[in-house]
Amino acid sequence: MMDLNLYIAFFAATTIMILLPGPSVMLTVAHSISFGWRRALATVTGATIGVGIQLAITLVGMTSLMVLMAEWFEWLRWAGVAYLAYLGIQQWRAKPDSEAAPTVRSGRSLLIQGVVVTTANPKSMFFLAAFFPQFIDPVAAPGPQFALLGVTFLAITFGFTGLWAVAASHAGGAFRTRRGIRLRNRIAGSLMLGAGLGLALVRRS
Repeated sequence: MMDLNLYIAFFAATTIMILLPGPSVMLTVAHSISFGWRRALATVTGATIGVGIQLAITLVGMTSLMVLMAEWFEWLRWAGVAYLAYLGIQQWRAKPDSEAAPTVRSGRSLLIQGVVVTTANPKSMFFLAAFFPQFIDPVAAPGPQFALLGVTFLAITFGFTGLWAVAASHAGGAFRTRRGIRLRNRIAGSLMLGAGLGLALVRRS
């Protein structure tokens, strides 16, 4: 049985961390502004899957594998940076040909973007490796504790990143005129470029 005080502290710390905008949140906000919060939930799901992949590697204690995979993550990170830069420029240059909503990307496409951007962030994996052990009670069995913390972390990730999507969608709904559509496209493009920049600036520690 996990110590309740440790669990509450973990819940509070995780909530604060998820509320701080990183590359995944910025991508989610950009997608929500462009395509609406329901469509952006695919991005949120992708980001949650990406976190799950990192947690799976971290929680099984594969520290040596993480080191061996460092170069692979570096290649993946730069591929993600290039992809986000391409999407950001494409969105920035999009012409407001009508007052209709932008062409809806498939949920699968948005989900894949969420997975790639989140998984490609090696800093978050190393952070998780240092973060989780702080909330483990050494006198209790570690397996059930890691499982509980992992499920809680994923639930908080999905829930609060989803709130970012809903909030951004309401803001994006204000851009209805031709000029507003252009502004919306440029805000979304800038957020995608910002997500790419954030990913590019990641340093393993």
